[in-house]
Amino acid sequence: MTETSSPLLKDHSDSKRRILIVDDEAGIVRLLAELLRDAGYACLGCHSSIEALHLISTQRFNLVLSDVHMPGIDGMELLRLVRKEHPQLPVVIVTGEGDIRIGVQAMKAGAYDYLLKPLNLGAVIVSVKQVIERRQMEEELENYRLHLEDMVEQRTAQLRNAVARIEQNFEETLQALATALELRDTGTSGHSRRVMAYALQIAKAMQCNKELLHSITLGALLHDVGKIGIPDAILMKKKSLSPQERAVMQTHVIRGYNLLKCIAFLSDAAEIVLNHHERFDGMGYPQGLMGTEIPMGARIFAVADTLDVMTSDRPYHRANTFAAAREEIIRQSGKQFDPAVVTAFLSIHAGVWEEIRTRGIQENLWESPEMDRASHHLPGDTPESFEANA
Repeated sequence: MTETSSPLLKDHSDSKRRILIVDDEAGIVRLLAELLRDAGYACLGCHSSIEALHLISTQRFNLVLSDVHMPGIDGMELLRLVRKEHPQLPVVIVTGEGDIRIGVQAMKAGAYDYLLKPLNLGAVIVSVKQVIERRQMEEELENYRLHLEDMVEQRTAQLRNAVARIEQNFEETLQALATALELRDTGTSGHSRRVMAYALQIAKAMQCNKELLHSITLGALLHDVGKIGIPDAILMKKKSLSPQERAVMQTHVIRGYNLLKCIAFLSDAAEIVLNHHERFDGMGYPQGLMGTEIPMGARIFAVADTLDVMTSDRPYHRANTFAAAREEIIRQSGKQFDPAVVTAFLSIHAGVWEEIRTRGIQENLWESPEMDRASHHLPGDTPESFEANA
């Protein structure tokens, strides 16, 4: 460390930029220290790269001004080590007039600037000022980026919370609507949620993707939304419906579809609402679709709906056992139901269905794959095939 640099150490408050001068020639160190001190900088000088590395590791500097040609570790190696250990510390390389090539190499290696000997003192001041200002701008940009990332994280967290609240409100609204529809139709609630849980169990067994699971969840919950437009005299009739009344009742699938199809996040669910009374053999309604023409969600729903209808008390029949429902579903394979869906249904342990019914459906609608949903039968229908006729 040079003697001329000692008094400079007494004036290195945070308000001043600190520069480390590295050169094996003491005269150059003194000259640069005096020059930069007069320009308002606090300076410290040393004569070797080893001493410079020690100082850099123990003190704070805003810039290193280093000669290239020094014994031992030269300026280029010092640059490499500083870039490795202290990548935020800018380095300016000083080289001979005939060594422009070395200056260019230094810039490529990460130096902020290079100066040529003999030194132009004015150019030294300009270079130091520009490098320190550039580094300050980089720090400000980095701080801004970090601040911006924090702001984005905060806003993202707020958005997630808002979306969670919206989803919760949406779920509660849909459940309330499904319950209201069930009470108006049959006087009982829980059918839609049970069928939803049954359908999701089957869909999981068929390894359906998340998008289809979501569509089944919503489609099952809202499958009978079109019954809003069915007159009470028909919807609540205890006896069998006339052909004319049955034709009106069957319009509920189209009414429900028209209600949901224009809502973007319900458009897929609307297809289940429209097609949940289609049959695999083409004898269903409203379009008489056959086989794989029927959307997969609707084919899965049909099995789940029959399971719940057969095992629930209705005005026209007492609840059957799950074993009886299982036999009926097997009998209707290839007729009312898709055989592939029936196979998936049969692969699920019989106790799962009882468990869903007995424990109730209390899980979050969007998180648990065991949720219910389904469709209703016409009041007054006979349970001959337990096909959803409404």
